[in-house]
Amino acid sequence: MPNTSPGYAVTVRVETPASPGATSALVAAVSGAGGSLTALDVVESHAGRLIVDVTCDAVDAAHADAVTKALREVEGVSVRKVSDRTFLMHLGGKLEVNPKVPIRHRDDLSRAYTPGVARVCRAIADNPDDVRRLTIKRNTVAVVTDGSAVLGLGDIGPAAALPVMEGKAALFKRFAGVDAWPVCLDTRDTDEIVRIVRSIATVYGGINLEDIAAPRCFEVERRLREELDIPVFHDDQHGTAIVVLAALTNALRVVGKDKTGLRVVVSGVGAAGHAIIRLLHAQGVRDIVACDRKGAVHRGRGGLDPARQWIADHTNPRGVAGTLAEALAGADVFVGVSAPNLLTGDDIATMARDAIVFALANPDPEVDPFAAREHAAVVATGRSDFPNQINNVLAFPGFFRGMLDAGAREITEEVMLAAATAIADCVAPAELDAGYIVPSVFDGDVAPAVAAAVREAAGQGA
Repeated sequence: MPNTSPGYAVTVRVETPASPGATSALVAAVSGAGGSLTALDVVESHAGRLIVDVTCDAVDAAHADAVTKALREVEGVSVRKVSDRTFLMHLGGKLEVNPKVPIRHRDDLSRAYTPGVARVCRAIADNPDDVRRLTIKRNTVAVVTDGSAVLGLGDIGPAAALPVMEGKAALFKRFAGVDAWPVCLDTRDTDEIVRIVRSIATVYGGINLEDIAAPRCFEVERRLREELDIPVFHDDQHGTAIVVLAALTNALRVVGKDKTGLRVVVSGVGAAGHAIIRLLHAQGVRDIVACDRKGAVHRGRGGLDPARQWIADHTNPRGVAGTLAEALAGADVFVGVSAPNLLTGDDIATMARDAIVFALANPDPEVDPFAAREHAAVVATGRSDFPNQINNVLAFPGFFRGMLDAGAREITEEVMLAAATAIADCVAPAELDAGYIVPSVFDGDVAPAVAAAVREAAGQGA
């Protein structure tokens, strides 16, 4: 059975006879159904009966139902209520707004609002640059989406994408103290997206584009970068590329290879794949073969869109054609940002000695990580239940912290490379091994290190 996940945790409230083996029977039922018990709480005790909350992780929603059924079938047990812990966390949303200043009496009110606030407004009107110093702009990021390409879910629309954007904003605050807010747009029109974001940019110190489908995302990002005087960061592109480069830096240290002569295969040429390829190219990696649904991208292939044409013009010097599996033969590195179950362990076996495999499709990777481990020296995924989780949360909070602190107006390759180096260097040489190439997302040193590196790089480019 696949691994259980806290994302499918349930709490089942049951009533059971107060016998010596009552709780043991509940534990056995959860275990027998394949659940992972995380808590067993007696919430009420009465003459002859107990009320018990049984909390466990499941594989998916159907498995959670199966665990509940197993509890219901224990002799003498009745199920009172089933609570999905993930849905409970989302009740009422995950964000709120709190004032930073006290408003306790008339004096506070007269300074925070009328009449005193008018003096601050006039100061900004006289010197527009003061808006960064005197308002929330200096610490606020807009998380902008149209809901057209949500990771693992696809085109679900802006309303359904809102819980993801709330989560993103919560991570900004948790890891870097950045105040972020979801901006979910009910339009797929590129001109309208650009117009709306340009119109609201006055409030924000940065724009984080999220889950916008390619190729629209490239055009939106390019135009906003041209029209705004604040950094525009497409996390699906730049965040993923930064963390992949950090992980690859350490993976190469583990296997004793360098970037010179490296052969890389990338599955997926959407937002993430394109950005990864460009950042690797900026690091001097030239032998990159990008694959999409039609196979390898090369100069002889017609009908390429501008993003694929750039890849064809700047990579694949050997002119590799054919399928993904065919392109993989002899490669040192595989990076997957595409779709699940595209490769087998036998495909990984055709790679070069001490191969590196980053299978990042979520929730199911391009190749089973256990099968990949039989043949590759280093394996990473995007999942939290396997070693080496390549997760954008390692990058974007500290990245924006540094950009906001520097008052930066644009994002450069130098800034992204600085962020990747900082993440990689958070793994000490003594700790580095095949199962630990990136720091934990909860490592408190990561965001400050990334922020410091970005701040310095952005300052040098100013």
